[in-house]
Amino acid sequence: MAQHIFCRLLMPIRQLTSKHSVYFVRYLSSDISSGDMYPSPQTEPWIPPYVERENEPASLKKARLLYQSRKRGMLENGLILSTFASRYLEGMSDNHMSLYDRLINLPSNDWDIYYWATGVRETPEEFNNEVMDLLKEHVRNKDKESRFKQPDLY
Repeated sequence: MAQHIFCRLLMPIRQLTSKHSVYFVRYLSSDISSGDMYPSPQTEPWIPPYVERENEPASLKKARLLYQSRKRGMLENGLILSTFASRYLEGMSDNHMSLYDRLINLPSNDWDIYYWATGVRETPEEFNNEVMDLLKEHVRNKDKESRFKQPDLY
């Protein structure tokens, strides 16, 4: 009996082949006939919490925000935020830079920023400020500027 259970747990390794590669699927269920495979964990990746930088020099903060505006991992926000930062970041006060810093770093989902900026979803109270209003105005693009690529750095 013990040998039978052992065989059912460690056997079978079934080979699935395709044209270019070989995949192995191991069944870990005690009931092989059901076809249950060991489920992969459905968890979100851990994202470190946002820590606001205190006493950061303005020039360093502007450089960091410009970089973070350009490197979003999402083309839409990369274009929106990089053109926004290129146009407005240089003239922002320390308070506005802090608001912008929180806006682009606190939400864990970049799609939220996109939906708020484009007006698809209502902006939460904590992000509904002068910088968000300026970003929404920038997204409206009243001058019909071509924004199909990120602006040059220099």
